[in-house]
Amino acid sequence: MTDAEILHYITTDDRAEAEALYAGARAVREKHYGTDVYFRGLIEFTSYCKNNCFYCGIRRDNAETRRYRLSREQILECCRTGNALGFRTFVLQGGEDPYYTDEKMIGIIRAIRAEFPEHAITLSIGERSRESYEAFYEAGADRYLLRHETADEEHYRAMHPAEMKLSNRKECLYTLREIGFQVGAGFMVGTPFQTPECLLEDLRFLEDLDPHMVGIGPFIPASHTPFAGYPAGGEERTLRMVALTRLLLPRTLLPATTALGTLAGDGREKALLAGANVVMPNLSPVDVRKLYSLYDNKICTGDEAAECLRCMSLRIKATGFCPSMVRGDSRVAFPQIQTVPV
Repeated sequence: MTDAEILHYITTDDRAEAEALYAGARAVREKHYGTDVYFRGLIEFTSYCKNNCFYCGIRRDNAETRRYRLSREQILECCRTGNALGFRTFVLQGGEDPYYTDEKMIGIIRAIRAEFPEHAITLSIGERSRESYEAFYEAGADRYLLRHETADEEHYRAMHPAEMKLSNRKECLYTLREIGFQVGAGFMVGTPFQTPECLLEDLRFLEDLDPHMVGIGPFIPASHTPFAGYPAGGEERTLRMVALTRLLLPRTLLPATTALGTLAGDGREKALLAGANVVMPNLSPVDVRKLYSLYDNKICTGDEAAECLRCMSLRIKATGFCPSMVRGDSRVAFPQIQTVPV
């Protein structure tokens, strides 16, 4: 697609054009993944973060948020709960918390790998050194999620403090890919100061990186942050970005994000109909879920893992797709298709 064509689809309000875009994205997704929707068990294990991103509810300077950390045993217990429910991928997500040194993370990864040798272990813990990433990979981690948030230099500076650099974020992503991780990038739609050209740049960056997964969600303001007073991103533009990403990166994995489900009650179902094929139910202890407040009014913070799984499976089936609990590796890395319905 040319830049002009992409910009047209980013900005169009024509309903028929949008529906044709979604239909095309569904067809591409089904070519590579069938109708499977892969489940990942999300474990939000720390709400501490050393960074001060202007949009994030767990930013360092937000004194109004309550913080928590999970121990290795608590993380393992979350994995045991997930395993009993059928999950074959665990996603360890947290702020950039210096408490979790390389040594601590390696111990956690090895403990999970020893108990669950066939499961996929995904990390989402921010920017680290090449040596750290190599150590995590050697310890048994398979995948790494690191959303770039925006590929436009000026826009990145408008969203982050001066000590954070887009060049470093991009370097981390390329390094992770070189090491052998299945890599996930991603961005928000509707952030302050974002233009259609910013979103075009996101797509072109992703084409170059060729990641195994891309997380796309709307901007939702968080209380007690510099961006608290800005409006949320739009549902329709977010869905169009999901569809365009599917068309430009046909083999990537695309989550139907919690943020989209927070913005609109049927947002995740609409994302599946626009080309997405991954969901991430929460395995974190219920008593800490509300504390991992990246943005306001986050959904599913009170559900037990089993309840969340049943509800999400029923909604996926009602949309015409097939819930699947296999590892669900990206077709960028593996061409096989496996289907094990819930």
